[in-house]
Amino acid sequence: MPSRPFTLLRWLAALGIAVVASAVLADDDFALTIQDHKFQPAELHVPANRKLKLVITNRDASAEEFESHALNREKVVPPGKSVTIYIGPLAPGRYPFFGEFHQKTAQGVVIAE
Repeated sequence: MPSRPFTLLRWLAALGIAVVASAVLADDDFALTIQDHKFQPAELHVPANRKLKLVITNRDASAEEFESHALNREKVVPPGKSVTIYIGPLAPGRYPFFGEFHQKTAQGVVIAE
């Protein structure tokens, strides 16, 4: 018969795996890249009605600000760095965003389907 500490450790390990799994499944991860003062992809298709994790990586040598009035978000992305923002749950539709510092070229849209 296993000792009580061993059983407790197995139970805690199982609980830890369940917590990590639920944390991973709680949010969908999506990525945007800023390069040459443009967002890539320019159209980001995401599932509707779910909370989403958006990781934005800036590959340019200057900062850019992700801004979206429709998503009610703005965040400066330093050069060579990544930032994370959470959006949603979003109703089906189009949610435009832009780069505050390069508005002519840094344009995009989140499309919730």
